[in-house]
Amino acid sequence: MKKNVWVFGASLVLTMMAACQNADSEEQTSEDSHENHDHHDHDHSEAVQTATIEGLNDHYHTGDQVELSVTTGEETEGHWHWYQKSDDEEWVIIEEEFEDTLNIEAVDGQKIKATFYDEDHNVIAESEPVEIHIDDHNSDVYNGYFEDEDIADRDISDWTGTWQSVYPYLTSGELEEVFEHKAEDGDKTAEEYKEYYNTGYETTMNEIEIKEDGTISFVSGEDTITGQYEYDGYEILEYEAGNRGVRFIFEQVNGDEDAPDYIQFSDHIIAPEKSGHYHLYWGDDREALLEEMDHWPTYYPEDLTVDEIKKDMLQH
Repeated sequence: MKKNVWVFGASLVLTMMAACQNADSEEQTSEDSHENHDHHDHDHSEAVQTATIEGLNDHYHTGDQVELSVTTGEETEGHWHWYQKSDDEEWVIIEEEFEDTLNIEAVDGQKIKATFYDEDHNVIAESEPVEIHIDDHNSDVYNGYFEDEDIADRDISDWTGTWQSVYPYLTSGELEEVFEHKAEDGDKTAEEYKEYYNTGYETTMNEIEIKEDGTISFVSGEDTITGQYEYDGYEILEYEAGNRGVRFIFEQVNGDEDAPDYIQFSDHIIAPEKSGHYHLYWGDDREALLEEMDHWPTYYPEDLTVDEIKKDMLQH
């Protein structure tokens, strides 16, 4: 009888030890899974939904905050994680960010993505990475000092998109802060700067849409004129102040009779690069347009708010 009791007791102990080991193993596996979920890239065995990051600007300035949001387009229980990386480094989790919005300081070249998990830490959706670009507008090129060999032809894709005129913001008084800022270090009063920019910005073309095939639509109120344009080279302009500028020229090859024969872009960029804003000259005389120095309607991306436009202007 004693032997049977001993055997039963030993079996019970072994069973309890095995149960504890299994529990420890499951707990460790859960911890490892959570750690991998938080800090490593993901190898998805099943297709996941596509998430979309919104709010990325064409460029930022040093010290700017990047405000992003992400959505899957569907209501689902779970939480987000945001990840960042630079160059060829591994993705690193952005700590304590579990919501569908992100606010961080801009870092040039930094890539950001977002991943959505359910309550069991299964990946439900993931976004494509977006990249942050910083442009402080303080280079020699931006200020008009460059070598001829630095200039290169540019494609219409540098200006594709829908663009808004800044002239309505001037007439509404929303750019007063910009003129006051310029007067602090400039050679004009705020009112004189306002008059100068009023002449430069004035236009009835409040919106311009540019497509990859060279189709450009000019919108004035309810009226739209459209033409298709092909690249016609660039011209270097010499200014009285000693600096220079480059106009990239496109000629109309098809379209409405009222569409201008030529358009010329000037955006302080002299080689292929996506434009953040530009001054646009248009008309039917290529050479006469090159003489125009006082009137330069200016356009920013349609999705920028007036505050974002002002922030860019204040950096100049």
